[in-house]
Amino acid sequence: MNRSAAEIVGEYGPFPGVEKVGGVTYDGQQVWIAAGDKLNAFDPASGATVRTIPVAADAGTAFDGQHLFQIAAERIHKIDPQTGRVLATIPAPGGGCDSGLTWAEGSLWVGQYRDRKIHQIDPATGAILRTIESNRFVTGVTWVEGELWHGTWEGEQSELRRIDPHSGKVLEQLEMPPGVCVSGLESDGAERFFCGGGNSGKVRAVRRPKRSAAMGGSTESPADSTD
Repeated sequence: MNRSAAEIVGEYGPFPGVEKVGGVTYDGQQVWIAAGDKLNAFDPASGATVRTIPVAADAGTAFDGQHLFQIAAERIHKIDPQTGRVLATIPAPGGGCDSGLTWAEGSLWVGQYRDRKIHQIDPATGAILRTIESNRFVTGVTWVEGELWHGTWEGEQSELRRIDPHSGKVLEQLEMPPGVCVSGLESDGAERFFCGGGNSGKVRAVRRPKRSAAMGGSTESPADSTD
């Protein structure tokens, strides 16, 4: 397993009126954060808040290229980001104990915090399609270029972990500084992870490690790894 210190390359917030950051997602231009009673979007170039949608936003957030998905207690809402309207609702697999949320290859991937699991679910029905076990609390989930990463937060220590999508084995670990938590996770599809900072009200950008042909680990896509 490759283990190294996380390289924080940017910090955003705290944001006005935001006491806690839950879910985090990226729509290709703006970073969206779940802030309890609203979804906020900020510009990662300036850090300025540019949009607010008044909607229940307790934990994980995802973007499928057109719609936002947001965990709200025991439900996951599908939201039109242009109007803020909730278009559909499905049950969350953890019944209110869900954490991270991301979109990949036509499915939603949902973190189960204390159960230490990641579920792939059908975005139309909420049916669980497969489950990946972790050995740490799951506080954020993201796929990037065939790699499955999740955030952890136990006590005063948080990490970003790349895991094998079949076995859950930890392949790589980025350790956040002591006291810096990860409460949501999303990739920008390239060199950065955006990490929610829990009660700090901040979002931090962490550099994604560069890959080389000599490095091992799974490079299968979600579609390839689906049972």
